[in-house]
Amino acid sequence: MNRIIFFVLTLLFTQELLAQQLPLFSQYRENYIAINPAMVSTEYLLYEQNLSFGASYRTQWREFEGAPETQFIRGEYLYEGGSFSLLSGGYLMNDQTGPTGLTGIYGRIGGILTDDPYYGGISIGLTLGAVQYRVDVRELRLRDDNDILAGDSKTQVYPDVGVGIYYYKRLSGGGFLDDDYVYAGVSIPQAMGINLEFQDELGAFDVERSRHFYAQAGIFHVLEGESYLELSSWAKFVEGAPVNVNMNFRYQTNANIWVGVGGSTAGTAHVETGVQLGENAGFDNTVRIGYSFDYTFSSFGPSVGTTHEVSVAYSLFTN
Repeated sequence: MNRIIFFVLTLLFTQELLAQQLPLFSQYRENYIAINPAMVSTEYLLYEQNLSFGASYRTQWREFEGAPETQFIRGEYLYEGGSFSLLSGGYLMNDQTGPTGLTGIYGRIGGILTDDPYYGGISIGLTLGAVQYRVDVRELRLRDDNDILAGDSKTQVYPDVGVGIYYYKRLSGGGFLDDDYVYAGVSIPQAMGINLEFQDELGAFDVERSRHFYAQAGIFHVLEGESYLELSSWAKFVEGAPVNVNMNFRYQTNANIWVGVGGSTAGTAHVETGVQLGENAGFDNTVRIGYSFDYTFSSFGPSVGTTHEVSVAYSLFTN
């Protein structure tokens, strides 16, 4: 989907820009707050660590000048209490694609309806924030110099809201799936669809911000020690574009490392690896470092090449 905005910007001949503004992620469980504000962190589900921090850097389609780059920082705190547990936190995200970019800062608030959040529940989450959109006009290719407003760059700031609902449950009763987690959720991370108009006395152009609809589902199959298998999926829909479904399979061993493979209906293949240092390394807290590599098999035009993503996370138990 980010491919759309990249080629439109490269081949621009009109005054109207229509494309997706939300960045993609390969290790999407590491960026769950941006995907669904009601999601509960992996650190809590697997280790009951209720305070976590994370950061990631993604560089996409490296064979092209001005290719997308995304930086992401998050923090989350889960307060356990009674029949209602509080979800809080926030994130900062910066995304740049050629002459266009956005920087957003969000706070997150939500709650889990359950007697014990470790064993499952239904959560509802909300993100509130502001996003700065910017366009460097000097980098746009124009039909005529007067087709668009002149100047070095244009910026506008708008409020933003995201909403989500999420269900998860730790299975019991014995058998192959005993102590496993299943989860599913739906979200609208960008609920306020607006039209951004940049103009001056020489001209104007629009950037339309469309609503995005996401769905998530997966299962953690717990093995001996701290090893587990995870099958996860992330479906994305925006009006005017095909539905995109990403599937990922991850296996973590007792030797502090994990490996994963996956792909999407957009023709992208994905591999990842990482190391986790926690109880299995003699630590009370958990440190996780991951790397992923994507390759896009384009069915039209030139190959867009490779994508790289690095993530780090730190979590601890505070209750």
